[in-house]
Amino acid sequence: MLKHMIPTTMLIVVAIAAVGSSAGAAQFPERPVRIVAASAPGGGTDIIARLLANKLSEVWKQQAIVDNRAGGGGQIATDVVAKAAPDGYTLLVQGNGISYTTYLYKKLPFDVKRDIVAVTIVGNQPFVLAVHPSVPAKSVAELVQLAKAKPGELRFSSGGVGGSSHLGTELFRFRAGVDMLHVPYKGTGPGVTAILNREVHLGMAGVGTMLPHIQGGKLRGLAVTGAKRSPAAPELPTIAENGLPGYAYDVWYGLLAPANTPRETLNRINAAANEALRDPETVKRFASAGVDVMGGNVEESNRYLQSEMATWEKVIREAGIQAE
Repeated sequence: MLKHMIPTTMLIVVAIAAVGSSAGAAQFPERPVRIVAASAPGGGTDIIARLLANKLSEVWKQQAIVDNRAGGGGQIATDVVAKAAPDGYTLLVQGNGISYTTYLYKKLPFDVKRDIVAVTIVGNQPFVLAVHPSVPAKSVAELVQLAKAKPGELRFSSGGVGGSSHLGTELFRFRAGVDMLHVPYKGTGPGVTAILNREVHLGMAGVGTMLPHIQGGKLRGLAVTGAKRSPAAPELPTIAENGLPGYAYDVWYGLLAPANTPRETLNRINAAANEALRDPETVKRFASAGVDVMGGNVEESNRYLQSEMATWEKVIREAGIQAE
């Protein structure tokens, strides 16, 4: 008799477990959610993460806490999330560096394709190329001319080796055919501070990060890096129209999670994120930071990530860019 009862008992246990799991996902989140930002406070990724976290806290009626993990071109933050429990309570906000890290470094503690899944693409923005006012270049063309006249003397900052600001400036250097010295910092904020303090001559960072310093006269904005001018700074030309034809570099930001996060949980996070990104006030705040909101479902977002990875794999190999 007992032998016949065991399968039935097991079915009941499995059914209860399934209902419990489904109920857990349906009630997500039941406690604060940690959003790991691959940036120091004040950097572009940090600004994006905080804008999103503020609205998600309202939507969820549960706190979304930003945890800044700068350094390594996003490696440190990505590794934290790749190794986190796949339950939706540890998420990642990372720039487009997530799509090319694999091809920049010979050895990584994680595999983006295996360990990370995109929840949604939050938005994109161009960077701003800016110099300290003491630099005698008032256009991209003049900066290129200056760099060619003084090979290896101009120093540019970045938020870390392999980060978005580093790769964008390396692409600029490669396309312009100039030799400049890279000085990496632990985060975009410190990298911009280095320009302000004249530790370096120039650098790239998001519109929202650079614009206040440009408007205050502490930096000279030369151009935006995208294919078109930014609505947040329409007075700034693109790099392509200001002295380096063919150059274009837009930075996008994604909300990501550990790869084995249950699909139902991913869908709930995705729905909340897209609700946040449709909020008029949130859209306005992103726009003031120079970011165009994107959004999209889980499938679309992962297709976008895979497409970006394929594009950067080709660019990095053809340009011969390699991080230490």
